[in-house]
Amino acid sequence: MFRAFSSLPLGSPTVDRLAVGRLAVVGGVAGSALFLLAGPASAHVGVQPQGEAAQGGYAVINFKVPNERDDASTTKIEVNFPADHPLASVMPQPVPGWKATVAKEKLTKPLKMHGNTITEAVSKVTWTSTGGKIGPGEFQQFPLSVGQLPEDTDQLVFKALQTYDNKEVVRWIEEPKEGEEEPQSPAPVLKLTAATGDGHGGSGSDSDHDSASDADADKAAAKTGAQQNGATETASADSSDTTARVLGGVGIAVGAAGVAFGVLAGRRRTTT
Repeated sequence: MFRAFSSLPLGSPTVDRLAVGRLAVVGGVAGSALFLLAGPASAHVGVQPQGEAAQGGYAVINFKVPNERDDASTTKIEVNFPADHPLASVMPQPVPGWKATVAKEKLTKPLKMHGNTITEAVSKVTWTSTGGKIGPGEFQQFPLSVGQLPEDTDQLVFKALQTYDNKEVVRWIEEPKEGEEEPQSPAPVLKLTAATGDGHGGSGSDSDHDSASDADADKAAAKTGAQQNGATETASADSSDTTARVLGGVGIAVGAAGVAFGVLAGRRRTTT
């Protein structure tokens, strides 16, 4: 092919078409390489629920933290909670190599939750490395159990700070606006789904746990009753079987004694 191409006169239509084709291939490869190089830079701290995060309910959410640097590792992540929609219950799941610290602050307006008055809410959760790290080309998830989720909004915005071991701090604090382009350093946004059932849905609803416990208790009671009835019937059957065996044995013994008595009586008459 190369010989055929080199033997063609310059400026011919065939040469022009081949040259354009080669330029297109080279341009496509270069564009793909640029896209791959730009990929890691577009990654950012985000938050997603495990399952769903329903309004008025409880949920487990994961903060996904990617490492965007080629020469540094992430050693600290701080997540600030929204003050306009406070969350009273926040429990971190242990992450090996990291220490979680939950900070709370007093509320200007107390909350009502399950008949109790809540006077403080979580303001920030910080994960600090105790040996673990997020290296170049890696990411780490930090799970939290949170609730009770608000019922008057369809999203929660968390502002996060990511610290590298070279002391660089990246601020993921820009709130995305609907209908606008994503900001350069967007804050993590948790989308909430509509409340279901009694308005206390989600992955950690107390009513769900209570219903499941009652159902399990009913099943256990029914199983126990069936086992007891079965044991009683088995015992009765065993007792009847034993009685029949005893009576049968007595009958056989009486019959054998009668036969022996008849034989002895016959011998006595013969002798006389």
